[in-house]
Amino acid sequence: MSANPDMTRLLTGSAPASRQELSFDGVTLGIAAAAILLFLATGGTVLPDLVRSWRGLGGAPDAILANALILNIAVILFGWSRYKALSQELAARRRSEEQALKLADTDPLTGAKNRRSFLPAVNSLALAAEKAGLEVAVGLIDLDHFKNINDYHGHQIGDAVLLEVAARFSAILPPGALLARLGGDEFAFALSYPADTHAGVEAMADRLVAAAARPIAAEETMLEISASIGIASSRDGDPGGNMAGTGEQLMHRADIAMYQAKKQGRNRLQWFEAAMEYEQRFRGELEAGIRRGLRADEFVPFYEQQVDLDTGEIIGFEMLARWRSPDLGIVSPDIFIPIVEELGLIEELSTSLMAKAFEDARAWHPRLTLAVNVSPVQLRDPWFAQKTLKLLVAHAFPPSRLEIEITETALHDNPGLVRNTLTGLRNQGVKVTLDDFGMGYSSLSQLRLLPFDRLKIDRSFIRDIKHDETNTKLVNAIISMGAGLELPLVAEGIENDAILATLREMGQLKGQGYHYGRPEPAEQVVERLAALNLLAPPVPAAPAFGPAGPPAEAVSQKTG
Repeated sequence: MSANPDMTRLLTGSAPASRQELSFDGVTLGIAAAAILLFLATGGTVLPDLVRSWRGLGGAPDAILANALILNIAVILFGWSRYKALSQELAARRRSEEQALKLADTDPLTGAKNRRSFLPAVNSLALAAEKAGLEVAVGLIDLDHFKNINDYHGHQIGDAVLLEVAARFSAILPPGALLARLGGDEFAFALSYPADTHAGVEAMADRLVAAAARPIAAEETMLEISASIGIASSRDGDPGGNMAGTGEQLMHRADIAMYQAKKQGRNRLQWFEAAMEYEQRFRGELEAGIRRGLRADEFVPFYEQQVDLDTGEIIGFEMLARWRSPDLGIVSPDIFIPIVEELGLIEELSTSLMAKAFEDARAWHPRLTLAVNVSPVQLRDPWFAQKTLKLLVAHAFPPSRLEIEITETALHDNPGLVRNTLTGLRNQGVKVTLDDFGMGYSSLSQLRLLPFDRLKIDRSFIRDIKHDETNTKLVNAIISMGAGLELPLVAEGIENDAILATLREMGQLKGQGYHYGRPEPAEQVVERLAALNLLAPPVPAAPAFGPAGPPAEAVSQKTG
């Protein structure tokens, strides 16, 4: 007879059967075994009698024994049929279990390992490499701007791109290397290598970057993407240390290196360096501090003067964000704004600062304007214009005194949405300024089609205007273009009398810069405006009369 199915399960490594199943299986085998023994006992007596009876050489066999023999045969056939059915059922279950284990460890789209199985595989690879005297490298790969492919072409084409990229990566990785899709557009690889072939690993990673950058044909559409790769090696660990748990550390470091690769412009690889981990830790502390600062109302508006260059009169202020951190002091927006945007907190921060600025600016003379910078992230919100106008109404601040400043990078994400947003604001009296003009990729058609009220010349052109002839010519060209388009200009970065004198010769401009003073908090602005008699006139107090109106004596005095 065949081996017990439970023993078969143990040998094949499949999951053990249930106790009820084993019990029923054992009963079936017991019955079949008993039937075979009974068949052997009765068959020796009954079968010869049956043969002699059929040949007419003897009488009929014993009826009871003959019936028992027939019953034995039936039981044997039933037992064999049941045993065969159980064997087939267990084989099918074993195949299903093996398939389930494979699916649990494999990315269903690309066939590569998944996040669940990759880390244990890396740890096993590291232990094997340690025994062989090899190093281990782990790389994390992120496809740059892959979300745009899904958004513009659909997930079906996005999946086709992922399949092609996975195939290209697999063809480049050496035998024995691990490839995984961790989720979305993020891949990972791991390999062992001799310590003296570090450059070879880098060359291989360069080929991965180049492979991802090759155009991909998907449903008659040619698509182009790029990849950012961060790599960490076990050679950067403690000398003489064992590789137990190396996978977790290498993946963590590779992730830090990949972030640096994206930060440096994407479409490149970056090896992990110890300084990156310190930077990552500092960034984590910054993120936590920013979240605490928002809750504690530590972000405040500062104001930089905007001046008419001909008369020297203040015409308004640009609001600039500052973080009054109890640990770091006054923090510049260049440090915290990019992090706030990545954390998805820019709307919360901007709303808070604008509300404070509107309240501050109500104390200024009504002819003074307030300029507010708007993040490109905010302009992706189709309700941004409505939210801004609602905020103006809530703080009783006239839209005609507000200027929204946007950078050229905001024009390229969704030009139609940006145009509708800016048009909605201008229709309510808000002015719109194109900030940092000359540093991006604005075309004349955009200046003609998008509703701008003013251009602001980037400080990099103004700063070297006396020392760089090319800059001087560029500024002259921008001023001439602004005059032709009837767009007033603001020059930022005026730092001394020489720059001011040169700009005055070029045309009628407004400007701002440290020549007129550093950005100031609200209380210092009030002191400055009070000295210039540029505070808002006091609002007459309402008469303190009750519902019945003024007393009769007051009426008689007025009429008398």
